[in-house]
Amino acid sequence: MTWTGDAYAWALRTGRGPLFLRRADGRRLRLDVERWCAGPDAADRTVLRHCTGSVLDIGCGPGRMVTALARAARPALGIDTSPAAVARTRSGGGTALLRSVFQDLPAEGRWGSVLLMDGNIGIGGDPAALLHRIRRLTAPGGLLLAETAPGDVDERFEVRLDNGNGPLGPAFPWARIGPPALCADAESAGWTPVVRWTLHGRTFVALRR
Repeated sequence: MTWTGDAYAWALRTGRGPLFLRRADGRRLRLDVERWCAGPDAADRTVLRHCTGSVLDIGCGPGRMVTALARAARPALGIDTSPAAVARTRSGGGTALLRSVFQDLPAEGRWGSVLLMDGNIGIGGDPAALLHRIRRLTAPGGLLLAETAPGDVDERFEVRLDNGNGPLGPAFPWARIGPPALCADAESAGWTPVVRWTLHGRTFVALRR
């Protein structure tokens, strides 16, 4: 993922929650820290099977996808703005950089596949801007594999990290978007929807540049 702060770092170091994104209206979105810190599950493996070429995992968190690709001798790089996420990815055998997707990145325009797992299409609170940025990172004909919210969702809001015990983290913009809204934004940004699927309550969309 892409959040900094003690609550997120503690969750990644220990491999457990609770951890939430708290909206201004008090509603909380649970973050599945335990799943992120485990190996890829059946839903994750469907995404891995779609990957082609070199793979960039944006907001890689503890690195389960990057590590799985490395173990399969597949070229992959994770990026995250959390030092704890980068450290955990590297300790598991993956390659990761402390970097935002909106900063300069290696191999821009040459990545065969780009991952936005665990709702990371919400990074920056502006999915359309993120899709334009990722298009510049991806090789012609390359794939974007995004995990979305289920159903017809299209929301923008500010959130704070909340572990239920300590002070809230600083506010940052976030978004939740389902397949219909994502595909509409994607076509405007130069992507072609390829396939969408759902497994174990998680929803994914593959887009081709």
